[in-house]
Amino acid sequence: MSMTQIEETAPRTSMTSKGDLRAVMTIATPALAEQFLEFCVGTTDTYLAGNCLSAENSVPAVAAVGLMAYTCWMIFVICASIGIGATAVVARNIGAGNWQDAELATEQAISLGMILSLITTVVLWFLADDYVAAMQLEGKAYEMALLYLRILIPAIPGFMMIAITTACLHGAGDTVTGLIVMTIVNVLNIAISAALAIGVGPIPKLGWSGIAIGTAVSHAIGGLLLLAILFQGRAHLKVQWRGMWPNIERMRRLLRVGLPGGLNDAIVLSSHLWYLGIINSLGTTQAAAHGLAIRLESPGFLAAWAFAVAASSITGQHLGASNPRRATRATLVSLSICFTLLSAYSLTIMFGGDFVANLFLGFPEEGTTAFTTSEAVLKILGIMSACLPFYAVFTVISGSLRGAGDTTWPLLITLIGFLLIRMPFTYWLALDAIEIPFTGIAFTGVGWGLTGAWLAMLLDNIARMILILLRYWHGAWTRIEV
Repeated sequence: MSMTQIEETAPRTSMTSKGDLRAVMTIATPALAEQFLEFCVGTTDTYLAGNCLSAENSVPAVAAVGLMAYTCWMIFVICASIGIGATAVVARNIGAGNWQDAELATEQAISLGMILSLITTVVLWFLADDYVAAMQLEGKAYEMALLYLRILIPAIPGFMMIAITTACLHGAGDTVTGLIVMTIVNVLNIAISAALAIGVGPIPKLGWSGIAIGTAVSHAIGGLLLLAILFQGRAHLKVQWRGMWPNIERMRRLLRVGLPGGLNDAIVLSSHLWYLGIINSLGTTQAAAHGLAIRLESPGFLAAWAFAVAASSITGQHLGASNPRRATRATLVSLSICFTLLSAYSLTIMFGGDFVANLFLGFPEEGTTAFTTSEAVLKILGIMSACLPFYAVFTVISGSLRGAGDTTWPLLITLIGFLLIRMPFTYWLALDAIEIPFTGIAFTGVGWGLTGAWLAMLLDNIARMILILLRYWHGAWTRIEV
């Protein structure tokens, strides 16, 4: 019997006992705040790279920061199958009142994460050079990205513990704990990175290396904190070492539910890295402009994720309580709020994006490389704004389907969007000429550069939104067993 059942100090309740709006906001608000803090960290890194290094290094550093943002995402995605499975299984067990099984699922998820993090750390250390080279950064940008990655790799177990423990807590309807810990992580990240980048008092000025050290140290501390919290007990989940001894059947259940969703995230990431490689091949200026554009859009991405977490957790709990109608209502509430927020933010990008881009680059003078980078961002503000509402719909509905255990269809839809729409259109619209490997066949592209690449992204977002809505309306997700 679990410790929390023996020494229970408060009645156990799930989100199914709350009204739809209250349940959604209870989960989404802390998650949104947590993601805002993560945005602040990325923003700080980009600002430090663009303003606190030498003029000749600022644009290459911004390009390298862009790649490292994708790399941090990659680290989280590697363990996504475990996190997605844990969220669904924990939520379903709690909805059905099976609290001990929810704890056992949490323990096995942590065990899987520890194994995977060690493997990832070793593999990425030996493949670091090849990875950065494959992303087609050149010269100084390549050197800076590789240095950052070498500093980041030892902290991979911390990143993965953050991802998996917060996924378990999200399944239990607790996003407050993640918010508290990520607040600590982000304050440490900003403080350490800024202090080491510019040098404060006796602290040495390490420049670019200091930015990377702040990110690595803060996330390692965050992973340890969350693990310690679960050992003490949180959201009526309390883990113990003996429960982490590998249980093949329980691990198989986590992976059976989570693998399609994790594969979905892996395909999304791989396609984004492929997509980024094409953009990086356009030159350091275009790569830096894309990194700034993603930074401008990231509040919208992160907000959508917060409401997807709410839709996922509440859907799982309502289905565990055999109430698919309430699951649908909660998803529509999440979607309505998210769509409204992202539509409003898209207007902010449209009318204020040029100022923010120039702020990141230190308001460069005309004729400089930094000024050219800013101009490239300005050209795609309209496309950036148009992407967000479609992204909101796809992300929240996908989150709801994942909470129901329906992870295969979002995977298939992602495959269609990226492989049949985004990547072919990116090659055609962005490049001047396209050569099909191993065939000797070449044809002329439109050659719109970064603008063409972002148009391809817009087409992809529209297509995936339509397909995910069709899947949700079909209703098969209400009958899936996990």
